[in-house]
Amino acid sequence: MKSWTWDSDWPAPAKLNLFLHVVGRRADGYHLLQTVFRFIDRADTLRFAPRADDRIVLATPIPGVPPDSDLTVRAARLLQQATGCTQGATISLDKRLPMGGGLGGGSSDAATVLLALNHLWQTGLSRPALEKLGLGLGADVPVFVHGRNTFAEGVGEAFTDLELPAASYLVLHPAVNVPTAAIFGAPELRRDTPPIETAKWRPGQGHNDLEAVACSKFPEVATHLAWLKQHAPEAMMTGSGACVFAGFARRSAAEAVFRALPAGFDGWLADGLAEHPLAKI
Repeated sequence: MKSWTWDSDWPAPAKLNLFLHVVGRRADGYHLLQTVFRFIDRADTLRFAPRADDRIVLATPIPGVPPDSDLTVRAARLLQQATGCTQGATISLDKRLPMGGGLGGGSSDAATVLLALNHLWQTGLSRPALEKLGLGLGADVPVFVHGRNTFAEGVGEAFTDLELPAASYLVLHPAVNVPTAAIFGAPELRRDTPPIETAKWRPGQGHNDLEAVACSKFPEVATHLAWLKQHAPEAMMTGSGACVFAGFARRSAAEAVFRALPAGFDGWLADGLAEHPLAKI
């Protein structure tokens, strides 16, 4: 088993939603979902350095995002507050996952901060306690802390873990940033898809209820998805967009479609992971 230390490069992998159904809405406005989260080997990378004080310093701020609002800083401070930890850290983030892409990049970064600093600071919180803490940062944070490919329900916090077959994915990134709130807040969003019985779900089943709204509001998403569906009819959007993807049982099949990518399209290949790289920390 890998030894994780202050000198390690800590991965924050992307996720794909293999389907995403909106099955209802709570009285407080939160949407009730069913989805399958699959981790892939495309990832951001974080590095941590100990400090002599208790400050949390982001060495690589994202343009336009104040450090105090950055999820990595908020996650570290939340862990300090929850545990009474007086240690600090300098955080460096190598960002490969696009913002507003539906890949969970910011949530994954926050989860890796919680997992890494809980380990490095020896604050001793259990994984379920870290999941609960992460929910205060965002609905997708708990699944990255959880660390398993999983069927998620509720507002995204109730998990039934899955063994998923090996697969390679072609992911396309339209050059738009899709705000999640704009999709979930759309009046035309379908919110009454009949629930699936968890044990009966199989890969390839389901769709993304958010896709039609995103395609109507962001034509670039529709264009990329239409092209990908020509080569892989089961292609769909992940999360609230903007990224769209298709899964292939053989890597060579994914590579063949990737080679046909039109000029001006941005995309990459990734393999599905059996679990999050930090699942056993």
